[in-house]
Amino acid sequence: METTAHPIYLDCNATTPIEPSVRQVMLAYFDEEIGNAGSRTHVYGTRSRRAVEEARDQIAKVVDAQPEEVTFTSGATESNNLAILGLADFGLEQGRRHIVSTQIEHKAVLGPLKEMERRGFEVTLLAPTTGGYVEPGAVQAALRGDTLLVSVMHVNNETGVEQPLGKIAALLGDHAAFFHVDAAQGFGKSISALRLPRIDLMSLSSHKVYGPKGIGALVARRRRFRKPPLQPLLHGGDQERGLRSGTLPVPLIAGFGEAARLALADHADRRRRCDAFRRQALRHLLPLSPRLNGDQERTLPHTLSFAIPGVDAEAAMVALKDLVAVSNGSACTSARYEPSHVLLAMGLSDEEANQTIRMSWCHATPEPDWKEIVRRLGEVA
Repeated sequence: METTAHPIYLDCNATTPIEPSVRQVMLAYFDEEIGNAGSRTHVYGTRSRRAVEEARDQIAKVVDAQPEEVTFTSGATESNNLAILGLADFGLEQGRRHIVSTQIEHKAVLGPLKEMERRGFEVTLLAPTTGGYVEPGAVQAALRGDTLLVSVMHVNNETGVEQPLGKIAALLGDHAAFFHVDAAQGFGKSISALRLPRIDLMSLSSHKVYGPKGIGALVARRRRFRKPPLQPLLHGGDQERGLRSGTLPVPLIAGFGEAARLALADHADRRRRCDAFRRQALRHLLPLSPRLNGDQERTLPHTLSFAIPGVDAEAAMVALKDLVAVSNGSACTSARYEPSHVLLAMGLSDEEANQTIRMSWCHATPEPDWKEIVRRLGEVA
């Protein structure tokens, strides 16, 4: 039977392929270790609970946290909601109703912030530089005595630009504001920044680090021996120390743990492979005079956001669809034909934003036919 070759997948910022060993770990808990981690009366439950705690430890090691500071969720969207909305009661009680964030956050942060505004909070959204990052001094200048929360993403999902978390954390210092980081895009890819003890809350997602979809975590670090005063969004069986009720999906959690273990163990080699891929991409695209979005010195090596002058992104994606699978921005907003809020915040025009293509890859991505890609893009121009 005749088969059609699939295009090479270059949309890893939307979701990554699953590592083979992650799949193997998950299959064992789908097929053999079928117990509920909350069942304490038999060996099936005990073994499932052990798998959950092992995964919790594997994830904590990546960010230098304590295992008990890791709460499992359905993904980074839920973690972001829990980190932000979970502080609402405390903020209202303490009279701290101000939040600082940025204009380039993922919708999974901007959405909960809108809800906080509806509940009476004031939200300051900081503009990025043209390089796609927020100046640490702008964060410091926005702080007030009643600031409850500062929320700044780790790595932008559209441009790949890493935010200066270390400098922001240093400037926050002893301020009472909680520091939340949406780390979905950078977890396991840029290690040191997420190990900052000043980061109080951190949202993680398994499917951005070669694990399964449908599982994530919120890391809530202790500061001065006290955890952030979060209130749960879900109520029920009091799983996850009462912060996130619901039967734990043991196969997904075990898979996430294995993905985290591999991310830490293989970090250097993965980065080297992604760097090599990026160099090849830039070398071949150079004749088309691409305009690169974001400060390239701050961009992680698995992302390339660019525009070819005169080439509409939609037309380019159609021209390339049998060669490579690429996107024009965030997967969460790609169904809506409107310019990227991230690129507009960086100062791009609507036309420039609509010309932008995002390529994102991983350590296992094969080389595409760059010459054919360049030829087709040249024809569309």
